[in-house]
Amino acid sequence: MFVENTFERDPTLAEVAHSFLSSLPQEQRSEVQAEVLKFVRWLGSSRQVKDITALDVASYGEQTIPSGVKPVKSFLVYIRKNGFTGASLAPHLRARRPSSKTGISWQATRRGATLTAQGYAELQSELARRKSQLPEIVGEIQKAAADKDFKENAPLAAAREQKAHLEGRIRELESTLNLARIMGKSQGASKVRSGDTVVICDLSSGKELSYVLVDPREANPAKGKLSIASPLGKMILNKEKGQTVDVTAPAGTFCYRIESIVETGE
Repeated sequence: MFVENTFERDPTLAEVAHSFLSSLPQEQRSEVQAEVLKFVRWLGSSRQVKDITALDVASYGEQTIPSGVKPVKSFLVYIRKNGFTGASLAPHLRARRPSSKTGISWQATRRGATLTAQGYAELQSELARRKSQLPEIVGEIQKAAADKDFKENAPLAAAREQKAHLEGRIRELESTLNLARIMGKSQGASKVRSGDTVVICDLSSGKELSYVLVDPREANPAKGKLSIASPLGKMILNKEKGQTVDVTAPAGTFCYRIESIVETGE
């Protein structure tokens, strides 16, 4: 489906999402709207589409559930086909594997996270927000359950899956906050460490990107917080200014150079 780009400037993610959803038949729109809007909120609704990177999309895949992948991929294909970005982003979206992810999260939670003070406060805020969402989802389940045709009751299945996902996130947040340590100031290390702000250059485009390296539980690409467990985070951790790193992603290999390191507490 091609829709002419009528925006007078580079559109935001929220604007293109609205255009995408408006182009769909009502029935199809109802099926994909929740997941597309969740994706938009996670990356930042005011971000321009041209600034969304493959690493942003890959990081979102680590946070989402399998049923949420298809609607978002459709949106990413729409973005590319209609010329809102020159990058092919859909191939980078892969859902996490529930079994292995659960094991990793459980082991990491037992060790405890080292968070920035801001990150700790944001997780506290997220926990309160997630808890406030539970009553609404329970209400949706009760409403969907009133339809006795359970065989074709997609809203009920979706609501139950969302409730399970929400409860799991609440347990993870509670455990993380209970065991978390607040990051102190740097002692002057010259290598990239968790908590540092790193400016890197994409050698294929010359574009510079700035990220704060954080624990996976604090990661948020919309706010420039890159997980140390992400493909790029792993590669630049413990590297020095001027070094280059190659990051392999589903759609190819990307090369970055570390331009500067601003250490924690500076």
